[in-house]
Amino acid sequence: MPTSTSGHAEPSPNASYSLTLEVELENRPGTLGRLASAIGEAGGNILGLDIVEVTGPRLVRAITVLASDEAHAARIHELSRSVPGVWVRSTTDRTLRLHQRGKLEIRSKVPITTRDDLAMVYTPGVARVCRLLANDPAQAHRYSMKANTVAVVTDGTAVLGLGDIGPLGALPVMEGKAALFKEFADVDAVPLCLSVRDADELVETVERLAIPFGGVNLEDIAAPRCFEVERRLKDSLDIPVFHDDQHGTAVVVLAALRNAATVVAKELAALRVVIVGMGAAGVACAKILLAAGVEDIVGVDRSGPLVAGRSDLAGEKAWIAEHTNPHRRSGSIAELLRGADVFVGVSGPGVVTREDVAAMAPHPIVFALANPDPEVRPEALEGLGAVVATGRSDYPNQINNVLCFPGIFRGALDAGATDITESMKLAAAEAIASSVPEGLLAGDSIVPSVFDRAVVARVAEAAAAAAAADGVLRPPVAAVSP
Repeated sequence: MPTSTSGHAEPSPNASYSLTLEVELENRPGTLGRLASAIGEAGGNILGLDIVEVTGPRLVRAITVLASDEAHAARIHELSRSVPGVWVRSTTDRTLRLHQRGKLEIRSKVPITTRDDLAMVYTPGVARVCRLLANDPAQAHRYSMKANTVAVVTDGTAVLGLGDIGPLGALPVMEGKAALFKEFADVDAVPLCLSVRDADELVETVERLAIPFGGVNLEDIAAPRCFEVERRLKDSLDIPVFHDDQHGTAVVVLAALRNAATVVAKELAALRVVIVGMGAAGVACAKILLAAGVEDIVGVDRSGPLVAGRSDLAGEKAWIAEHTNPHRRSGSIAELLRGADVFVGVSGPGVVTREDVAAMAPHPIVFALANPDPEVRPEALEGLGAVVATGRSDYPNQINNVLCFPGIFRGALDAGATDITESMKLAAAEAIASSVPEGLLAGDSIVPSVFDRAVVARVAEAAAAAAAADGVLRPPVAAVSP
């Protein structure tokens, strides 16, 4: 991997910044080789070479290249143009092309090809179903889209690593979330990107829009607003409400930590954990680790470690300070990591160094989850014997929320849950952790692949059983007899 002048490993070429070059080549030996060499010297990774056409003295090829960022892709394009005997016809950004006209569509589940179909799907037959729902609202969970549809809600104030880019800027992420719901759990999901000014407007808008939905997945809403919004919607709605940035991250972190602790032969309860970043994800990680039995946790925000009595803390951070940091540790991140067993980073790039990790307890566990650039890159930790996880797909041990949210909503919808409880989250974490067979557990294999389709079924089953045990199921809705 290339290294920058500052000594930090630079991002690897990846599909996020891939491009397709359509080029004309002189049909003589060596031309393609010169182009491939130029791309390689620029740090590009050639993924595919396809012949488009042969026109006498020239060949036309489509070359797919992985780059590491937008500037790198532009550099590859320019260098390709400079190769003798090569003419670049066009350059296509593969990610932008994938998003053309959006990633979602609406399709009917039933055919409408005859007069009878039309009479049942719409008027006059649909009036019977309308009266049924008006007289018995619970039937909507059987005889409408409510049975299998989730709203993916955002105000665009905390989008990925981009921050407050507004609801329109957030739309591609919400489309992607909806696509994942469908692909992995066959849950229909609708993006709702809301132009609202505060928590009151957000809550009121979701309450007014909630009728067609069987659940609400909150996404990319900035802290501390997200905590209030989730609490109020859970209180006012009779369907599951789940802020994935908080709880999806926390569930997968717990699952990964269970398996990482097994790999390094340490007990969960005995771990000393430092969590850097006390936004939505950091707070939720601290809470779920406490619930799972971890006793020594220190949360760190921009002002330092959270500790009871710190005068600038309120709300969720004040709660975390009261219930963690039992030894009232203080100091810098480097000082707090000295002798710690686990680092969980949900903050930003470059906050931890190799030296910091080297000073941790033997066999350290490092979850550097900032996206797209982690708190410390795995390459920087080679030789330390650490178990390392990131949020990226181009490294082993990707801690990705897609391991959690499709299954937990699948289970909640199937069971008829009215809430997503703490027990359901703990059960989901256990289901994810157990999806890695004991014989396959290793430092580079502590979480299952996001493409392991069996994970959703395990999580759904575990979440549904926990919902039943917690007594948060609505009465079963029986089919209407003629």
